[in-house]
Order: sequence, then structure tokens, then C-alpha cells
Amino acid sequence: MESSPVIQSEHLRSSSSLDIGRDLVDFDDGKDRPLLDRLVSEPVANSNHQRRRRVGAQAAASAAALNRPRRQQSFTRDFGHAAKETYLITGLSFTLLRYLGVGYRWITRLLGLGFYALLLMPGFLQVAYHYFFSSHVRRSIVYGDQPRNRLDLYLPANCTDEPKPVVIFVTGGAWIIGYKAWGSLLGLQLAERDIIVACIDYRNFPQGTISDMVKDVCQGISFVYNNIADYGGDTDRIYLMGQSAGAHIAACALLELAIQESEKGENASLKVSELKAYFSLSGGYNLPNLVDHFHNRGLYRSIFLGIMEGEESLNQFSPEIRILDPSIKNAISLLPPIVLFHGTEDLSVPSDASQTFFNTLQKVGAQAELILYEGKTHTDLFLQDPLRGGKDGLFDHIVSVIHADDKEALAKDAAAPPRKRLVPEFLLKLARRISPF
Repeated sequence: MESSPVIQSEHLRSSSSLDIGRDLVDFDDGKDRPLLDRLVSEPVANSNHQRRRRVGAQAAASAAALNRPRRQQSFTRDFGHAAKETYLITGLSFTLLRYLGVGYRWITRLLGLGFYALLLMPGFLQVAYHYFFSSHVRRSIVYGDQPRNRLDLYLPANCTDEPKPVVIFVTGGAWIIGYKAWGSLLGLQLAERDIIVACIDYRNFPQGTISDMVKDVCQGISFVYNNIADYGGDTDRIYLMGQSAGAHIAACALLELAIQESEKGENASLKVSELKAYFSLSGGYNLPNLVDHFHNRGLYRSIFLGIMEGEESLNQFSPEIRILDPSIKNAISLLPPIVLFHGTEDLSVPSDASQTFFNTLQKVGAQAELILYEGKTHTDLFLQDPLRGGKDGLFDHIVSVIHADDKEALAKDAAAPPRKRLVPEFLLKLARRISPF
């Protein structure tokens, strides 16, 4: 049974009306296919039946010869990309092991993670197939000069000439194993509702520390803001979203961009005040309060302080603490509405982290809303519930905010079929029981 969220909120700025997105090139209709393909499929008027058959056969052979290299190149490209992604993910896993050690705690957690992934594999394989082979996913678009400065775009299949709303998503991963592909399930499902999703990759520890991560995300947000119109996005309807460690990094980036805007004014490369909202899922925003908790959970103090550039930097990268600084008061007024989501049974990041951040946001006059999901864990909201399909309170809330002022879009959402179940229920329940998160 789906839990009922507990909602605390101030006024949330209404979304602008939804336009329906921009056309993608589709060669499935006969008009846009190469001339030779159309010659093959369309009848040729000729009184000589044998000659017509011979000409058609020659044309078909020629078309096959021309198309075969193209299909082979496409398959080779997709296979090569999949191999690179697998190599990177494997490398991230070994990096995590090297820094966390091989003690009893981490051996048991690693085994738990392996079994957890195995139980959810039916869903992961379906998502991976669409990620690597869907024509509506644009993978690894370069947004900066660092090795991890890449992003994935998930484009709606419903092609129209009007721009679509955009969600910029920052994935989690304990600041160590974050990766853009972790957002593929969210990206694919939001794209089904005519929403473009940009999943930003960023340097992880030890490749970079928290200041590098925030810098990368700031750059990725600016890139999307300045270029998404080329992919059919509406620059007047851009939303930011982060999950877990990604929620913390995105909150830091949001505050940093607001400070830049308050200092540079019209000369700022990105106006945070023009973002529609920030959706923050299961994040931690006061690092000094979380050091001991993370240590007890296995993210050891020495490693965590290394990620955060020392104990002296914890306040600087704690949005909850930093917004209390009177010197950045003008920046706080530029922040978009902030919606905090958290499960009350989250063991990785306690829901109190969102509660206290919400209280502090209210104290400084920021627009904020807090939604707590009773009985939900760290992975329920982001993995198990979306893989279950059907109705999903978190997903439905995000879509309803994005489509708030568009009656046509809301009507489509109401009439949309339930999301497809990707994993059997008994596997989801088993995965929940052994999840190391």
C-alpha cells in the first residue's frame, strides 16, 4: 500500500504553461527516407513485368549494400559505447573498494549490494537496453573540458514543434560512485510525460573533491541552460533535481550560482532566479551533523573529510549553514522554490536532514516545501517504487508541479496508462530487505 506523504510548505511559485516539445528527426515515414529506399518500396510503373522485377531486385540489392555499412557502424558505435560505460562502472567499483577497505563491514555491504543488484536485474536490463539503443537518448554530450564533463539527454518520443520543459538531474553515489547513467530510469519515465531530462556527470572522489564536483555541476547547469533550446527544450521552464549526494551537490551549486547572480547581476551567465524549482530527494545539507552518522554507516570519517576538503570546509559546503550568512542575503532572495522529498525510514541520510534544512529555509525567507513519505527508505523512492510501476507519489508530484498550469498536459497525465512494472513484486520485497543503503 502506498504511503501518504506528510507535506509542509510555503507558497510554491506556479509553473508556466506547458508547451509540447520539438520535433525529432524520424525516418519511419516514407517522406524522409533516402530516395533509394523509397524506390525500393514504391511500385514502379512498367508494362514489362520481368524488367520491373529485375530493376526492383537490383535496387533492393543496392539499398541493402548502402544500408549495411550504416547499420554496422551504428551497432559498432553503440557496442563500443556500452563497453566504455561498463569499463567506467567497473573502475568506479574498484575505486570504491580501494578507499573503503576490505573489512568485515564492507565485505558484507558489498555482498548485499551484489545481491540487491541481482534481484533488480530484470528491471536494470530493460532500462539499460533503452539507454544504449534508444534513438531518443543522447549519451555523453560534452559540456566542459574535464574527463567526466558529460551529460545524457532523454528526449520525449512525442515530437512537436513547441519546446518542452526540462529537468536537470544530478545523480547520487556517496560522492564516490556517482554516474550519469544512474538517472536513466528517471529520465526514461519523465520523457514519457513529454519532459526532457539532462543527467549531469561530474568528477567523483578521488578524481576530484567537493569543490570540483560543485564546479562541474555549475558548469553542467549553465551548459543546459544555454544549449537546451537546440534539443527542443524551453529555457523558461527548467527545473533542477538532485538525489542523495547529488542533492547535496546540486544544493551547493544552486547556492553558488545564486551568489554569482547577486554579485554580477545582468552579467551573470545563468540566472538562478529564472529556474522554476529545485527538487531535492533524500539529501543531507548540514555536514557537521552527518559526519558521525556517515562514519557509523561505513563512510569513514577520514574518507569523508578527504572528500569535503577537511573539517574546516564542512560549513562552506553545508547549504543549511551557509544560507544563514547575512553577507549572502541577496543571493537567498534569488533562489527558486525548493521542494524537499525524504522517506522517514531512510537509514543512509536521516529524514531529519531535510526537516532541519526546511526549517532553516523558512527562517531566511526562502520558498520551501517538505514532503515526507512514511515508511520509505533511501532506495524506495528512487528505485523500488519506479521499478514497481503503476502510481508513484513522488513521480506524480514532480510531474504535477511541472505541468501545473497546462490543462492539456494535466489531462494527458490523467489519461496516461499506468507505468509498466519492470520487476516482480517478490523480488522488490527481497531487494528492500537486503539493500545496503
